Amino acid sequence: MQINALSLHSSSLISPQNPNFKRYYSQPSLPFNKQLTPCIHGSRFPSCLHLSNAKHRRNRFTSNCISPGKDVAFDNDTVSESGNDSRIASVSSFQEEEEEVGETVEIEVKRDGLENQSIWNQIQEIVKFTGPATGLWLCGPLMSLIDTAVIGQQSSIELAALGPGTVVCDYMSYVFMFLSVATSNLIATSLARQDKNDVQHQISILLFVGLVCGILMFLFTRFFGSWTLTAFTGPKNVHIVPAANTYVQIRGYAWPAVIVGWVAQSASLGMKDAWGPLKALAVSSILNLVGDVVLCSFLGYGIAGAAWATMVSQVVAGYMMIEALNKKGYNAFAFSIPTLNELSMIAGIATPVFVTMMSKVVFYSLLIYFATAMGTNSVAAHQVLLQTYSMCTVWGEPLSQTAQSFMPELIYGVNRSLIKARMLLKSLVVIGATLGALLGAIGTIVPWFLPNLFTPDQNVIQEMHKVLLPYFLALAVTPSTHSLEGTLMAGRDLKFLSLSMTGCLSFGTLILMLTNSKGYGLVGCWFALVGFQWSRFFLALQRLLSLDGVLYSVDLSRYKIEKLTAS
Repeated sequence: MQINALSLHSSSLISPQNPNFKRYYSQPSLPFNKQLTPCIHGSRFPSCLHLSNAKHRRNRFTSNCISPGKDVAFDNDTVSESGNDSRIASVSSFQEEEEEVGETVEIEVKRDGLENQSIWNQIQEIVKFTGPATGLWLCGPLMSLIDTAVIGQQSSIELAALGPGTVVCDYMSYVFMFLSVATSNLIATSLARQDKNDVQHQISILLFVGLVCGILMFLFTRFFGSWTLTAFTGPKNVHIVPAANTYVQIRGYAWPAVIVGWVAQSASLGMKDAWGPLKALAVSSILNLVGDVVLCSFLGYGIAGAAWATMVSQVVAGYMMIEALNKKGYNAFAFSIPTLNELSMIAGIATPVFVTMMSKVVFYSLLIYFATAMGTNSVAAHQVLLQTYSMCTVWGEPLSQTAQSFMPELIYGVNRSLIKARMLLKSLVVIGATLGALLGAIGTIVPWFLPNLFTPDQNVIQEMHKVLLPYFLALAVTPSTHSLEGTLMAGRDLKFLSLSMTGCLSFGTLILMLTNSKGYGLVGCWFALVGFQWSRFFLALQRLLSLDGVLYSVDLSRYKIEKLTAS
């Protein structure tokens, strides 16, 4: 007699480690003499034989996995065969049903899960996570925006000096965003394994790496900050270098706290907790605002006062981030030196992310470089617009973080479901498109109708009004782009992401050089940003919709997960 066999599509749970294995394996076998024939319905699956349990886990079966005379346990679903009768036990909510039929046994499938939920329900769930996460991304640009608003009321030269100053203090920090991405990815993976010791070890070594990077950046700022600013601003704007260097040197003291705080924050986000880090950054933002007003407006310290206020607030934020981890039961003050194998493993994730982040940093730095060469009014206008732009774009960052926190389990986890992953991405893109249109409108209205919030200089305001159209176009697509790139990071399709970002950098730089050579001024710079942002969107979308992408491919070898082990 030929027995039609079943095979598990995603991951077989036939293992003595399965808590239900002994429960079913120890039960007496039932007689079996009927041919088991799965009924094939018209669905997207090659076989419709799905077994669902109380957790709504669905496994897909095809052929050649059950042989006669053996008892097989599939998680909570058991098929037993022996002798003259047949029984299929489909366990739902841990209740068994027996069914005998003549020649054919049909198993009805209950299709429950995320893919059957409406987009609106998914949007509600996403908002619950992204709401507090949005505050995390807002606090950083908010600090720089506060500096811009306070300094702009006092001096156009110091306002212009904030341009190259923020390149060194803020944009260069994005170079170390690879630590943030690696931390979220590794912590989320270890938590999925329910291995708390591994989580603690990873936190310890990543905090050590963050501390070393922070110390190196402090030394770089101390010894090469002035030289970097002079080379960046050029001979025409040498008069703004002293003010910019004052700002950079003071903020340089916070580098260790900034990067360690990023690692601690990302560890909390990998644990799907955004409230702890949000409280820390809320306190630091308030402290920064009060410090700016007191030191700049009342005591007249100017750009130096703004730098001290921001530096102190960043140190406080870093300490509170670590305390948030300690409250979860981990020792965030325990630093461990990673082994060569662990460094290699981190580098495997971090290197493509580093290339991606560096591409962004280089392009935004080029924008400021070309704007700086156009004169004080242009660079001051560009500083205001770029700070408001950054303030708006961070609203899309929680969509990327949501993808990085929730997608790994759906793409390569135990309960792998690419259908659910595609459904989640659809919800993220819908939110991103809506948010982009809203932010584009608000972000354009503020510098258009309320430019005096940043500067009373009419020449600077005129330069700002010239670039509002490309400003809107670049801003509108950014949140959707974040959701797409976050999904690529979650699926560890990092090689493609780094290569595509390098290509977008080349494309945007080409537009920037062409528009600058034609004398389009600041408008040309912002249209180059439009080309950079939209090319990122289309490349990421094409990759995710391709059959070889992480949301369709069944080959997991490219996204192999390694485990960091304690020395």
